[in-house]
This record gives sequence, structure tokens and C-alpha cells, in this order.
Amino acid sequence: MNGLEAIEAVVAALDLPARARVDTRVPKKLLAEQGAPTAADKRAIQDGVDELHWLAVLKPTTVAIPAFVDGAHDYSEIAVIGAAFRGQARVPRLSALIHRAIPYPVLLVSSAAGGIAVSVAPKRAAQNEGNKMVVVRVVAVGDINPQTPTPAETEFLASLALAIQPSRDLSSVYEGWLARIEALTAARLSGAYEATDDVAVIERRRVALEAHARIAREVLGLRTKANREKQLNRRVDLNMQIQRLEATLAFQKINL
Repeated sequence: MNGLEAIEAVVAALDLPARARVDTRVPKKLLAEQGAPTAADKRAIQDGVDELHWLAVLKPTTVAIPAFVDGAHDYSEIAVIGAAFRGQARVPRLSALIHRAIPYPVLLVSSAAGGIAVSVAPKRAAQNEGNKMVVVRVVAVGDINPQTPTPAETEFLASLALAIQPSRDLSSVYEGWLARIEALTAARLSGAYEATDDVAVIERRRVALEAHARIAREVLGLRTKANREKQLNRRVDLNMQIQRLEATLAFQKINL
């Protein structure tokens, strides 16, 4: 299964109506022109993107779900984009560039050396910049193998179908996919996948994931310091800090 076939396997799990499919190849030159703010980003696109496809569009006329638009958000449509990245690609940066280049919310399914990644990026209107939309954050989960998925990945793929997402409007559909991405991230830590649309559960899990990521970064920084530290007593102190934080991480895994 090549990259595009693996992407299509994940998109098939969305179970979108045929009228929502677009299946149009997008020239990466267009992405470089519209989504690359620096020369380095343009090179990253040129060197790292193999193929880019506009796979589907969700809007009231294609999925019979109302749009949601207010002063800060525009969910008049959702674009489903597929991106095949090359082996040397800077995947997180390229994913962010794709999300930022498209004014509407995007569900991005990308393939790279490690497997398939699925990401979303909530957007809001930029202050004092006309109609420009800016990315609030990119939420992603990667290393998915659609051919041999883990039990949690199997549950994740089964939970992506459009028909089982919240359908009050397109913003609720997008939030449903975001919550399922976070659920798979949590499952890789806790061992249990839980797809839920309960707002309280989602918020609790989101806070826990953010705390876990913050402590994991702190542990990584302390390890770097410990490896460079020449004074034995200082290295012992750093290692004790690492052990305490790792104990906290282990506890958090149980409670995700």
C-alpha cells in the first residue's frame, strides 16, 4: 500500500457521501505561493511534498449539515485534504503550512515514512486583519498503519464516520473529529480508546494531555542538562527531578 492508497483507506473511514468527493490534485506550487511565508518554507514544500489532493468538501449542499458562521469562526465548509510527504519532509511544519494556507477548517490526512497522520486545526478571525483566518492550534495524531492497525487505531478509524459525529452544524462535526484525534493520543498512553462527545470528558482529557505533554518536554530538557552536567552532585539532583516527573507521567497515563 503506497502513501496515497493509505490516505484513501483513512478517508474511506469517514464514509462521506459521493457528492462530497472532489478528488482534485493541487499543484504544490500553489501551496508554496499561498501558504509559505518564508523562503525556507517554500523549499520545505518543494523538497518535502510529493503529492497534494483536495479529496472532499463538506458543506450544507454536500452533506446536508448546516454551516456555522459568527464573528470569529467560519464553518461554512470543511476541506478534506490528502498530502503525501517524502522521506525527508518536515512533517509538522508542512502540515501547519497546509492548514494555514486554506481559509476554511481542514481535516488533513497525510502519509510519511512513519505512517499516516490525521490532523485538524481550529481557526478564528484575526483581529484587525479583515477577513483573514488564523490557526489557533494544530491537533494531530500520527504513525497509523491502516493495513495493520493496533486495537486503538481500529477503534479510532471506526469512530470517524461522518454519520456518527455530532451534527448540530459543521463546527460540531469538526469538534467531533478533533476529540477522536485526542482520544487516540490518550489511548496510546492509557491503553484504552474512548470516543465520546461528552464535553466534560473531552475537556478533562484535553487538560490532561496538555499537562502530560508539558511535563514530557520538561523531562526531555532535564535529560539534556543531565547529560551535559559535569558536577556529580548536580547530575544526581537532575536525575532525581527526572524520576519525580516520570512518576507523575506514569500516574497521568492511568488517569487519561
